[in-house]
This record gives sequence, structure tokens and C-alpha cells, in this order.
Amino acid sequence: MTTLLHERAQEYLRLRRALGYRLRHEGYRLPQFADYLEQHGAATVTAAHAITWAQLPQDVRPVTWAHRLSAVRGFATWLRAIDPATEVPPTGVFPRPGKRPAPFIFSDDDIAAMITACGSLRPAMRAATYTALFGLVAVTGVRIGEALAIPAGGIDLDAGLLPVAPAKSRRERILPLHPTTVAALADYDALRSRRHPEAATFFVSIRGTMLCHRPVLTAFQEACAAAGIPGRPRIHELRHSLAVATLLNWYRSGEDIDAAMPALSGYLGHVNPEGTYWYISSVPELMQLAAGRAAGREQR
Repeated sequence: MTTLLHERAQEYLRLRRALGYRLRHEGYRLPQFADYLEQHGAATVTAAHAITWAQLPQDVRPVTWAHRLSAVRGFATWLRAIDPATEVPPTGVFPRPGKRPAPFIFSDDDIAAMITACGSLRPAMRAATYTALFGLVAVTGVRIGEALAIPAGGIDLDAGLLPVAPAKSRRERILPLHPTTVAALADYDALRSRRHPEAATFFVSIRGTMLCHRPVLTAFQEACAAAGIPGRPRIHELRHSLAVATLLNWYRSGEDIDAAMPALSGYLGHVNPEGTYWYISSVPELMQLAAGRAAGREQR
């Protein structure tokens, strides 16, 4: 019966992935949960077992337990149609994560200073890589994981186009690049091709291998500190800054925000526009502009 639960978990993952969901975390959590059920002689999913299993990791935030339980809840909801004895764990068992923190918004001067500071990193190949990488993230808003996954030859430098493989969304998107960005990327591409002709990715480590997140984060913090940027801003906030700057420009120029928002959502690779509208509520100036726009409509 437990073997059957393992099979059911794999079947559930196959079906969801066929619909375009990656289910990376569920891919290893659900087999672990099936192992737990086997060890405890359970013939099916019960709420008690699910909640107990979710809390096994110690010294973690409750949100981690909530994520583990959420993975089981999705599986159990599907399994219940096959096995009526299945219990779907309730929602609200663990505290929800706190309010999403307001992002640090980089000014144009901040970004210019940070990119300049990348040039002081050592060795020289590391400086070149991070100058090109952080510059691309700043001007396109791509997620850092998307940027690191770009294959060698994956940017159409002749046409000035950046194909972005899907990360959270299920659709590839193609982003236009400014000629100055194309020129900077072409210079880096030529350098990388000379130093590491067999490299598999566009951005590489000093050894010519694909960059890992931890050294990228370290380099970003070093560059921000050297540029005199306060606090410890995250790379992802370069993406936030691009979105906020775009919205500010739209508001100031009188653009129809509701009509334009789907285009920005598609550009950023958001699954739905709700993720993009979050920026309005997270930045006081945008909130004021949105309120002023709404008040103006009401007076008409």
C-alpha cells in the first residue's frame, strides 16, 4: 500500500508537470512524505500525519512548515478523488509569512556607481563577468536565475534580442536590448570566448563554469558596499527598481496604467498582473500617484 502511495505521488507530479508546473520542491518533498507514511504504517494520507511530518525540520521558521504542508495539501486534494479515505490537511495550521517587505529602489546613480564598482573586483575576469551580469539585470529586470541560465550564444547580439527561458512562468519571453547594452554584452562575449571557448553558459566563473548563486551574491554585496549604497540590498531589487521606474514614468506621462500593466507583466515574466500591481502598493510615491489618478477620475 505504501508503494502505491509512492506511485501516486509520482503520478501526481507527472500530471502537474505536464501542465507546465515545475514542482521542484514538491518533487523531493512528496517522496519524503511517502517515506514517512511507510515508516508509520499509514495506508493513506491523514491530516495528523501531514501536520506532524511538516514540523519535522527544527530551527526553521513556521513558513517552512507551511510550505511543506502546502505541498502535501495539493497532493492530497488530487488523491482524494481516487481514494476517498484521504484527508486533506486544513489551511491556517501554521502562521502565514509576514507582509512582503518594501523593496530597496536603486536610483540611476546607485546603479551606475554599483556597475562602476564591479570594475574593481579581482581578478579581471570576475570584474568583467559581474559588470556585464549586473548591468544586464539592471536594464532588463530578468531574474538572476534566468540570467545565470543563459547559454553561451543564447543572446542574439546581431538582432539585439534576449530570449529568456521560463522561470516562474511557463512562457518564454524575448526582450529587446538597447544598442549600448548589446555593445557591452558583445565585448564580454568576446572576452569569455577567448578565455573559456568551451563554456556552456554566457556568464561564467573565473574557471569558465556556470556561476553559482552564493558567489554572485557575495560579489553583489561587495560592489554595493564599494559604491556606498547603504544596507544590504538584494540583487532581485534591481528588478524591482526597473519595474518601479517604468511605472513612475507611465504615471507621470499620463499613460493608461491598467491598459499597459499586462505588457509590463509579460516583460517581467509574471504569471499574472497581480504580481506586478504589488509594486504600486510597495512604493509610497507610486501609491500617491495612483491615489491622485483615482481621485481625478472620481471628480469627472
